[in-house]
Amino acid sequence: MGKILKMGSAFIGIIVGAGFASGQEVLQYFTSFGHLGTAAAIVATALFAYLGMTLTRIGSRMRTTSHKDVVYKISGRYLGVVVDYIIIFTLFGVGVVMIAGSGSILNQQFGLAPFVGSVLMTVLVIVTVMLNVQKVIAVIGSITPFLVLAVILISIYSLLTMDLSFAELNPIAEAQKSALPHWFISAVNYVSFNIAVGAAMTLVMGGAEEDEKTAALGGLVGGLGLGILIVLSHLAIFAKIDKVANFDMPMLKIVDDISPVLAVFMSIILFGMIFNTAVSMFYAFGARFIESNTKKFNVFVIITGIVAFVASFAGFTKLVAFFYPLIGYLGLFLVGALVVASIKLPEKVVNR
Repeated sequence: MGKILKMGSAFIGIIVGAGFASGQEVLQYFTSFGHLGTAAAIVATALFAYLGMTLTRIGSRMRTTSHKDVVYKISGRYLGVVVDYIIIFTLFGVGVVMIAGSGSILNQQFGLAPFVGSVLMTVLVIVTVMLNVQKVIAVIGSITPFLVLAVILISIYSLLTMDLSFAELNPIAEAQKSALPHWFISAVNYVSFNIAVGAAMTLVMGGAEEDEKTAALGGLVGGLGLGILIVLSHLAIFAKIDKVANFDMPMLKIVDDISPVLAVFMSIILFGMIFNTAVSMFYAFGARFIESNTKKFNVFVIITGIVAFVASFAGFTKLVAFFYPLIGYLGLFLVGALVVASIKLPEKVVNR
């Protein structure tokens, strides 16, 4: 049971920084559909559970140490190239969004210019990736339980202190800009995006577990846990949509309304989760092209970080609205390959 919970927690930790830590993603993908957004969150929960289980199961069965091998194995020679490059694009794109998000956190909470947080994040990420990245990710990953607890408490607070009913809040929610045109498409796109973000590390994580059943249950628990947190985040934002609609970080705004002191701690937690995801993205991106812990790798990381910093000036909310749906659509190639692989797993993936 311990291994299962540890793997489930790790799965949540991989995705949480990009997936819903700020609340902006949840607002655009779910809350903007009002009541139907709740249905979308439930659909997303089921998909996360299934795909999380599939990823860790495939990783364990293939004993994989690199996402590239699995991608080509389950996708085939030609589709494998497409999926591989989609993952590469995702790694860089999400890295840019994380840098922009760090700027939004410090701007909203402390009134600092957005570029200050972005510069800080860029420098921290570059230095960390050039050093021993695994130890740092492990330390930052310990923040995940605090975020889980924070989401639960924020949801309880929001639901208990609603000024308006959900029926009254529904038109306000539906007036917000949605990332996708339909609630069901939005749910599928959101899951597809997050799976594209977390696939590489989740496959490797599954590969480190010899017992396939344990790996599969770990992915299942992680997917369910992630889905439940999304439902809670959606309900929290929905309950306070009349107050948080215009903020880049709606979850942080809810906490700030409770207590400015608590908001400082929440902003640190969010910054840490975004940092964790950013480091993971840029490390995996660099390692895909150049052997890590080499001089060329360090130079590549510095150049990549600078380019990403410049790109982050497009703004966090705009980047989420542009990159996330695009990656979600592209990620459907990966999701399709995973579904087919899970069906053919006993015949095809076992042979290695």
